[in-house]
Amino acid sequence: MAVAKRQTAAPKRTAKPDRVDAEALVRMYRDMLLIRRFEEKAGQMYGMGLIGGFCHLYIGQEAVVIGMQAAITPDDAVVTSYRDHGHMLACGMDPRGVMAELTGRRGGYSRGKGGSMHMFSREKNFYGGHGIVGAQVPLGTGIAFAQKYRGTTNACLTYLGDGAVNQGQVGESFNMAALWKLPVVYIIENNRYAMGTSVQRSTASPDLFERGAPYGIPGRQVDGMDVVAVKAAGDEVMAHVRAGKGPYILEMMTYRYRGHSMSDPAKYRTKEEVNKMRSEHDPIDRLRTQLLENGWAKEDALKAIDREVKDIVTAAAEFAQESPEPDPSELYTDVLVEAKAA
Repeated sequence: MAVAKRQTAAPKRTAKPDRVDAEALVRMYRDMLLIRRFEEKAGQMYGMGLIGGFCHLYIGQEAVVIGMQAAITPDDAVVTSYRDHGHMLACGMDPRGVMAELTGRRGGYSRGKGGSMHMFSREKNFYGGHGIVGAQVPLGTGIAFAQKYRGTTNACLTYLGDGAVNQGQVGESFNMAALWKLPVVYIIENNRYAMGTSVQRSTASPDLFERGAPYGIPGRQVDGMDVVAVKAAGDEVMAHVRAGKGPYILEMMTYRYRGHSMSDPAKYRTKEEVNKMRSEHDPIDRLRTQLLENGWAKEDALKAIDREVKDIVTAAAEFAQESPEPDPSELYTDVLVEAKAA
């Protein structure tokens, strides 16, 4: 049986990286900031009535997806659940197309028909956000099977939350992935509350990284609020799956600052708890401090990145509002069977 590892503390600060590593850290700072500003704008637009339906923001969890994305190649696949905007942006999808989809416009990635939870990009190997809890896990397992069947060395990052871990299809997927030694990394984004119930109240065994142990799947727990720690874990795990050793589970200890969705008042936790996480563990502030204290970036450069990101998000919002709504005839396209109007 595989031995699971718990990371009990953030990794110690290492020696100053070389020029390439420092530049990579600045890129990760920029990418996390893009997600943060994009999600803040999405929240504003939802409040203005420009985004309908469900909308689940990724604010606070940016280090997880950016750190993992830095550990893979463009040929690797990504699939996730409904809290998916951050994953799309991390994969390199155009913020304009993402925002247009959020607002139900023709310029969106699903031509305005998928909304917040259902976007895809075959070009970026992003296989969607999925609204059914846990449904993406067998899909990610299947994508990994296809990659192995085709003889590639590519892998599939399959994201799920602490609430989805208790779904039956997750255990079934773990069994099949282990049986066939599939190149899949299951990334559990443990933000502690699932839809609104503390993991301590909903899970008999709170160490979620151990869920694969009965199948021989190794796992480890990572500080998901530290992008450097996530990247380091991602590098190690990707080497494992590319070597044909089968699946791996990463439990990212993270935190969402907003409610489960825009309609969630989040009364199951205190404001003091949220403020403490933001002030002491925010992933963007954490990296920003490291960059400045170690001389890896200057204050003016980081301010310029902030201005650039804000301009990108503003342009995305303008594009979304200017893009037309889908024609009613779009109801009959992109379906599995031919449909005709009555």
